[in-house]
Amino acid sequence: MPSFDTVSELDKHEVTNAVDQANRELDQRFDFRGTGARYELDIGTFTITMKAQADFQLKQMLDILRLRLSRRGIDLSCMDVKDIDRNQGGTRQTVVLKHGIDKDNGREIVKLVKESGLKVQAQVQGDKVRVTGKKRDDLQAAIAILRKAGLGVPLQFQNFRDD
Repeated sequence: MPSFDTVSELDKHEVTNAVDQANRELDQRFDFRGTGARYELDIGTFTITMKAQADFQLKQMLDILRLRLSRRGIDLSCMDVKDIDRNQGGTRQTVVLKHGIDKDNGREIVKLVKESGLKVQAQVQGDKVRVTGKKRDDLQAAIAILRKAGLGVPLQFQNFRDD
């Protein structure tokens, strides 16, 4: 029976490269030279901390980060930008990159597939959702519905099997 898996994954290597490129751009720009502004990446939790002296610099840094992530093929819907934290040493802002399908998003995906009226079934299997059906066209229609849904996490579709 034809099937595919819906997952939400980020490529650690691409995220690391994007942050490195953003740091290099900060080193090159004259308005950031000598300010101590930088990006710090915690790859284990997919958390990027931006440090600068002023709020307006953080806004510019966020634009640079978005550009670098998008050029690396990372969907910007995974970004969860936290509030600015101000202290005497400067300002910092945390950006959390969401990945993985949690239980709520898994239920939402199953609900969307069931409400679509297509002859397909969806079931949550850990951090992915498997969608099965008898016809390849129904599965492709389910993929189109999930792409348009806008769940707040980037979705990828893997293991498309047409038995």
